[in-house]
Amino acid sequence: MAPTPPGSSQPADLPVHPGLTGPVLTSPQSKRIKEAGKLLKRPWRNKTGHFLVEGPQAVREALAQGAPVVDAFMTAESAERQPDLLELAAQRRLRLRQIADELLPLISDTVASQGVVLIGEQRTAELTSVVTSQARLLVVLSQVRDPGNAGTVIRVADAADADGVIITSNSVDAFNPKVVRSTAGSIFHLPIVTGVGLSEVTELARARGQQVLAADAHPPAHDLHVPWDTGLDLSRPTLWVFGSEAHGLPESDRALCDSAVRIPLYGRAESLNLATAASICIYESARSQLL
Repeated sequence: MAPTPPGSSQPADLPVHPGLTGPVLTSPQSKRIKEAGKLLKRPWRNKTGHFLVEGPQAVREALAQGAPVVDAFMTAESAERQPDLLELAAQRRLRLRQIADELLPLISDTVASQGVVLIGEQRTAELTSVVTSQARLLVVLSQVRDPGNAGTVIRVADAADADGVIITSNSVDAFNPKVVRSTAGSIFHLPIVTGVGLSEVTELARARGQQVLAADAHPPAHDLHVPWDTGLDLSRPTLWVFGSEAHGLPESDRALCDSAVRIPLYGRAESLNLATAASICIYESARSQLL
């Protein structure tokens, strides 16, 4: 076996993929790996302002959108499968450090990592730059704590061409790895506001000309499919407020909204999950505004 060069954590003859940067990271004691692994926890993300971006699609969008990157890791196998990521990284003059497969569990919370992880810098928008008089469709997550649901709603908002997503201070961290992964890259497409209170959001939205609608099935509530029967105009600029997965919106949050809207259930299902309900409401608004 060839000798290990100074500063390297693996034998000199361990192959480096031609599109990646060596030496290959193989030691779990590597400072870079340890720092990346700490970002799986919210306190370290808050302290550093960094977060993990995992998986080809999320990484692809981060690179394509010019998101600031602190560090980047990729396995040789992933580099073979995703040559377009190497090209995007080269265009950004970003070095993708080759990592051994066995280190992936230290910097990933997935069962089967796809072999590419970036460390990005958190970028959030100011509330006043998102809730403007020009905004037509805005989405608020209040007391939403499931990261998969939060990420899916961000993705739906992006697909419906919403003007932004606002995540209140009592909700899941927008930069939780599962949130980021669930957005499938949409977190890099539209402005995200975090760390605000619902009352602040609804007050500003109303002042900027948006109607504030709570997605809530409890009466009194407009029927989403026949809103005109009760005088609701979904073609107006709208800020939608969605509540927690388990309990929906508490009365105090609903009181901050102008009206409540329910989705009719035609079958025997008791309810819809948050991401599904949000998707229906967001798209109904988008459709009505296009008519």
